[in-house]
Amino acid sequence: RLTLACGGTPMHSVEDMDASMLGYAGKVSEVTLGEDKFTFVEECRHAKSCTLLLQGPNDHTIAQIKDAVRDGLRAVKNAIEDTAVVPGAGAFEIAAASNLRINVAKKVKGRAKLGIEAYAEALLIVPKTLAENSGFDVQDCILRLTEEREETGMAIGLDCNSGEPMIPYDEGIFDNVRVKRQCLFLSTVLANQLLLVDEVMRAGKSRAPPPGATDDPMAM
Repeated sequence: RLTLACGGTPMHSVEDMDASMLGYAGKVSEVTLGEDKFTFVEECRHAKSCTLLLQGPNDHTIAQIKDAVRDGLRAVKNAIEDTAVVPGAGAFEIAAASNLRINVAKKVKGRAKLGIEAYAEALLIVPKTLAENSGFDVQDCILRLTEEREETGMAIGLDCNSGEPMIPYDEGIFDNVRVKRQCLFLSTVLANQLLLVDEVMRAGKSRAPPPGATDDPMAM
């Protein structure tokens, strides 16, 4: 980490060292914080690594801050690697559910239509949770979001301060593409596995012998 911060080349011996192998730091100091001592390496010219010093009144607060910083850095990393983001505040789920009900369900016949409707309803759990945690009526919020989406055709999310529809792009609210993609993939796989378990259990019960029956062919 020190090499990434200051530059230079890691070495096991100083015998072959030259100026091109050295790094640079404008200021190196030792600071005591509480009962711990920290060495600060500052004013690095071409730093490719850094250390965040988090302070708080207790261990619980520090752990929460650490989780928030880690989540934020991970979100930035995902956005850079994906080179794209999707609107947040439940806008993606509202749009996906509307597309399933308006476009996809009309092209499907039979019982598969029920599966599409159930999948669309399951997607709405995200905006429903946002509305419930914000203290608003869930059904009213979902109806307003759905109507606004159908009228405008834009990505519409939930304003957690007012409970009204809003455009996440204007408020700078976004989600990672890979997070949404992974959620859709894992939820679909888990639902299929649960349905498979139900089918296996149902088949096992249907083959079970009636009460009082025995597997012994010689029994009378």
